Amino acid sequence: MSLVIKNLQRVVPIRRVPLRRKMDMVRSILGVKNFDLGIICIDNKSIQHINRIYRKKNVPTDVLSFPFHEVTATHGLCHLLGFTHNSEAEWQKMYNQEKLVLEELNRYTGSRLQPLSRGLY
Repeated sequence: MSLVIKNLQRVVPIRRVPLRRKMDMVRSILGVKNFDLGIICIDNKSIQHINRIYRKKNVPTDVLSFPFHEVTATHGLCHLLGFTHNSEAEWQKMYNQEKLVLEELNRYTGSRLQPLSRGLY
């Protein structure tokens, strides 16, 4: 299945090809090649923000992992429906829509998903 690597930080150089090869090996060793995996490298400030939202811990951490596809798909669909977050007013509308959808999804699945743009403004 797919492996997506995004580097959104500039402190540590990331070499995607060797990382991809090593992650493919790790997935093979663990017997979990049949699912999609996304690796997103971000700075301490960003990971601290996400850690505070999802784990209620206001500190940077080295790794966060969770089924992100539902959240990113919801965020993307809101954009396709015309929602944006270029201003605080636009963000509030999009955030409310994402929150509504994810709360309903959480009721059905038992997840604790939050909108991607939470705390943006």
